[in-house]
Amino acid sequence: MEEVKTEELQQKELEETKSQRDEYLAGWQRARADFMNHKKEERERMREFIKFSEEELLAELLPIADNLEFALAQLKDREDIVSKGFLQIAMLVKRFLKDHQVEELKTEGQKFNPEFHEAAGEVAKEGAEPGTIVEVLLKGYTLHGKLIRPAKVKIAR
Repeated sequence: MEEVKTEELQQKELEETKSQRDEYLAGWQRARADFMNHKKEERERMREFIKFSEEELLAELLPIADNLEFALAQLKDREDIVSKGFLQIAMLVKRFLKDHQVEELKTEGQKFNPEFHEAAGEVAKEGAEPGTIVEVLLKGYTLHGKLIRPAKVKIAR
């Protein structure tokens, strides 16, 4: 009879051990899935961080691009080496911005949108629909679709 008890006891211990094993396995599987999700989320956060890490530098480069365009407008009728040098520098800056996904906002003739435009004044302009952008004072730019500088514009009354 003692042998039967021992066999029953062993069977009970085996069942308890199997139950513990299943519990530990399920816990390990949950922890592994949580860790894998965390790794995936962290990778995505790093991708976003890298994507926009250049934003400050690129935004600081925009006034340089603006001044180069202004200089080129002043030199547009000249054919000397200085104007050619400014043109080459401006082309390099534009290519650099484009290579880093900085895009110029399309503004002239568009409807004013406070999300992308900053109104610097209203002007009366014949044939222009009220609220339409009639003059761009400072170009606006986006980086990967995110606004990094709004366009400063004048709108029609």
